[in-house]
Amino acid sequence: MIRQLFFVLLALAWIANDSCIVPNANADVKVPAIFGDHMVLQRDAKLKFFGWAEPGESIEIQIGAAKSSTQADADGKWRLELPSMVASKTPTSVVIQGKNRIEFKDVLIGEVWVCSGQSNMEWSVAASLNPQEEIAAASYPTIRHIKVPLVPSMVPLDNFQSNWQVCSPETAAGFTAVGYYMARELSKKLDVPVGLVNSSWGGTRVEPWIPPVGFQRVDALQGIFQSVMGRTPGTPEYQKRLGEHIEALQNWLVKAKSQTGNSEVLAPSPNYPGELTPFGSNQDPSMLYNGMIHSIVGFPIRGAIWYQGESNHEEGMIYLEKKKALIQGWRELWGQGDFPFYYVQIAPFRYGDADPSTLAKFWEVQAAVQSTVPKTGMVVINDIATVNDIHPPNKQDVGRRLALLALANDYGMKDTVARSPEFSNVETLGNQLKVTFKFTAGALKTRDGKQPSHFEIIGAGSNGYQPANAQIQGDSVLLTSDKVPEPTAVRFAWNMLAEPNLSGSTGLPVGAFRAGKEPQFLDSIPGANQYRLVYDLDLNKLSNEIRYDVDNSTTVGLFERIAYFVELTGPQGEERKVFVSMKAFTKDPTKIGIPTFASKARFQRPIESMDIFSNVAGLTVGSQIDSGNIEFWPDNYAQKNDPVVAGASDSAYDFGDSLAVPEDGYGSMQVHHGAAKQTVFAINQWKAGARADLGIGNSSGDTRDWTFTSSANSYPNKRIRVFVK
Repeated sequence: MIRQLFFVLLALAWIANDSCIVPNANADVKVPAIFGDHMVLQRDAKLKFFGWAEPGESIEIQIGAAKSSTQADADGKWRLELPSMVASKTPTSVVIQGKNRIEFKDVLIGEVWVCSGQSNMEWSVAASLNPQEEIAAASYPTIRHIKVPLVPSMVPLDNFQSNWQVCSPETAAGFTAVGYYMARELSKKLDVPVGLVNSSWGGTRVEPWIPPVGFQRVDALQGIFQSVMGRTPGTPEYQKRLGEHIEALQNWLVKAKSQTGNSEVLAPSPNYPGELTPFGSNQDPSMLYNGMIHSIVGFPIRGAIWYQGESNHEEGMIYLEKKKALIQGWRELWGQGDFPFYYVQIAPFRYGDADPSTLAKFWEVQAAVQSTVPKTGMVVINDIATVNDIHPPNKQDVGRRLALLALANDYGMKDTVARSPEFSNVETLGNQLKVTFKFTAGALKTRDGKQPSHFEIIGAGSNGYQPANAQIQGDSVLLTSDKVPEPTAVRFAWNMLAEPNLSGSTGLPVGAFRAGKEPQFLDSIPGANQYRLVYDLDLNKLSNEIRYDVDNSTTVGLFERIAYFVELTGPQGEERKVFVSMKAFTKDPTKIGIPTFASKARFQRPIESMDIFSNVAGLTVGSQIDSGNIEFWPDNYAQKNDPVVAGASDSAYDFGDSLAVPEDGYGSMQVHHGAAKQTVFAINQWKAGARADLGIGNSSGDTRDWTFTSSANSYPNKRIRVFVK
């Protein structure tokens, strides 16, 4: 009860008094900390200032001969503009006069960039490559830096505590390394001051940096938008739901008082609505926009640089929608139109036992941002990675490549080669694929002088993607493989550890991509066209009585091999597939499907000549494997390795379990690769329907064969097909 009242009182205080987010405006003129000594103001743009004062108080600002004045509004807020100014390395002063006088000294006019993201943007000069030499040489007094403190907030904050620093050997160690090396390049090329506004926080996802309006503008993110609005004090959604809760709580209090002293059972007080509970983490939506970006919005800038994605790397195409929300949301609130937004494609890194292609698919999503959102650009860094360290120390090249994008796109240096070579076209030339690139600066090359690495091609009957022999031909690469006589598709650097050697003539590396028309999974398996379909079952229809979508068991005839093709599709569209074939373990086609009690199928035996094809990371594939076995039965079963299967456990459900009563029990349909100590696929407890056990490869839990996992619900789409040859 005390907890419920605390939340209600806290919410009412937020609605009634916003002094927690606006500095006291009862006396002196004040401005947020983004304005201060040593700051850099954006050249060639109207100089915007804002702050607080007594309601109605007159405020005047002067820079050199330029003056402007205004009055604070009824809420004590004011905002004014001065004419744009050209770049100047000669320090000037900004004087703000109201009832009190503020003077900011050593102010420069130049280029201002916001630097944001997670740890690789926050990473300091001191923690990067050659720190001692770089810090000792950091005498660039026209480069300035301000770090926004790490503060998450449920409501937008209008100020923060920090100061601008002049770049010197005494200060540069703490600067954002990526931002500093970009600023150094710009300063040298443009000969103008550069200001860096560093608002970054290690380990953070993209969602906390997105303003509510960003979520609102993207259809795919409406659920997040509604969640943010429902928790934000002062919004109509929040006030309506809070009012409903207060009314319910008041009614409960009346009833509680009326029942005091009698013997009637009193129901518990209404729980505080979860949808009103404030976010509390720096990973929650809009929390870092509120705490670390809102207070600088409106401060004129040239653009933003962004280095983030490691914390979102597993989520696929939805990240593209979130980046749209981030960029469009910032641009809308800043009110400067489509300012430049340049970002870094995250580096190759060993993400534990993750599917090696997960990161490649994320790189593909990151690359899609620059082709989807105007005035954006991406730098590729797969040539300067440290695959066992998520923080590559070479931030010098990262900053330089970001600077190249700005120089080419924003500072008129049209001849500057800024973009990495990108895939342009693929065509089939007999047994070759010709892949053509754009932005090569004349031609492709390899950094080490060797043949281009990390190309793979695929075609009908090729048994998946195969490494390709690659030959450079100008701005194209010719690809061949003896294992792919009719190639139709290509992929490049499609692995989280890929550090390919291909680049354009200026050395900018080529990023991961895939192109062409991939054959269907079955079409890429050698000899799959020799098999005939016996059963086809949508595994969403699992039940006590199995009714196949296709049943050709009465017309199949004689056969020498049996094959199972299992497809599982996860909630984000991730596909897991396996095709496993073996020498026939029975001549009866009615016993090769789901081993129900009615089918009278019961097999616990070795299998011969097993072939495994799969796209599932970690699952051992191969041909003519003689260490396989099957556990097909409708019975219950136990962990004990009664059949004495080599390598199986007596204490875990795996590839050597023992039958138990009743015969019409839990049920197991499992194919195993004993030598690899792996389950190839499992369908257990089909009677449970949506709570059945499904899996390809070993389960990550205590039961390697998926027993008791109830995992069927994890796959919106699931299917098994049974073939014979």
